[in-house]
This record gives sequence, C-alpha cells and structure tokens, in this order.
Amino acid sequence: MNYFIVGDIHGCYYTLCQLLGHWDRANEVLIFVGDLIDRGKHSAKVLQLCKALSDGDNQVVVLKGNHEAELIQYVLEGSNNNWTDQGGDLTLLNFEQEKLLIQEYVSWLQALPLYFETPYFSVTHAGITATANPFLEEHEDSVLWNRKPLQNIGKLQVHGHTPLLAFSAQYTPESNAWNIDTGAFYGYGLTGIKIANKSQMGTPLSVPTDPLDQ
Repeated sequence: MNYFIVGDIHGCYYTLCQLLGHWDRANEVLIFVGDLIDRGKHSAKVLQLCKALSDGDNQVVVLKGNHEAELIQYVLEGSNNNWTDQGGDLTLLNFEQEKLLIQEYVSWLQALPLYFETPYFSVTHAGITATANPFLEEHEDSVLWNRKPLQNIGKLQVHGHTPLLAFSAQYTPESNAWNIDTGAFYGYGLTGIKIANKSQMGTPLSVPTDPLDQ
C-alpha cells in the first residue's frame, strides 16, 4: 500500500477538495497531519469531511493537531482564550452558520492518534525533537506543539505545524524530515506528499489556495 499525507488544512475546505482529487483511494492510505480547523472560513466543513472519510475506513487516518487539542479544552473546560484568539472564535461562528454542534465532535477528536508510522517513515503534527516524552500532549516540545529542530529518528519524518509561507514543502536533510505545512490559510497552498510502499523518500504535491477559502 502507498500513502498520501496531507498538511495543515486550517479550514480551507475547497482547497482540500482540490488536493483530494490527487488521492488514489484504491491504492493509497490517506493521512492528515492535524490542524484541520481554525483560521480559514470553512472549519466545520473540513471537520465534517475528515470525520466522514475516516469513519469505518482504516485506509484514512486523521492525526490530532494542537488546534484540535485546544478545541477539546475549550469544550470540556468552557473556555480557552489562546484558542479563541487564534481562530477558534471564527470556528465557533462557522459551526453556528453550518447548524452543526461542535460538542458532537469532541469524542472523535479526543480519540485521534498522535502519530502514524511504518518501518520506513513517521508522521506527526509537529515532528519529534530531542525530548524525553514527545507524546506527552501538554509539553511544549511534544508532537503537538514542538517548534525546535527535529531529531533524526533513523527514518523519514513528515510533519506540519510550522507554516513555511511558501508554495513548496521543505526537506531538511539533517533530521531527514519533510515539513508539508505550506500555509494554506495564508494564501500559498495546501500540500500533500506521496510515499510509495517501503520507500524512505517522498514526492510533494501542492495545490494553490482556493479563493473561496480566503
């Protein structure tokens, strides 16, 4: 089986639909690196689509990003100023416009995994750095929040989280890692990367941000 890994969407629904036109559903596992929501205009549609694609289909994997983690905190605790200040307020408004209840997605979001890996590559939201427990969600260096240089883990890493503000993905040889967050919300584009079965390389593919998402 081959793989198609999609970078940070941030509510850019129509751009995502364009990129999914390049997904070979019969032969590729589809993986989302997280940060499906916030900033862009259509977070509700993106969340609805990603959940529908993944429900009952082990060929679609949705990873948790820090924006999903912050949404969960907002719903469970009743507030999260950091989240609402970084696009969460628009996400709440968008859910109201779409007549969807954001609370109905919390259980699904809580259960999202933090990583996907094969013997040849690893996928996380923010990448693995040299920290004692990269999968401790609350830690600033975890795979949800990390901004530090990545560790070379002995196989390819694919991640998002840190927007490149460029139309092309970035490969870092020292950490053997691809950053595929190409700033869809900022108007650059949405990037996926295709990895063939047992390959330790990747082929990025980008589509420009659809004007309907801006």
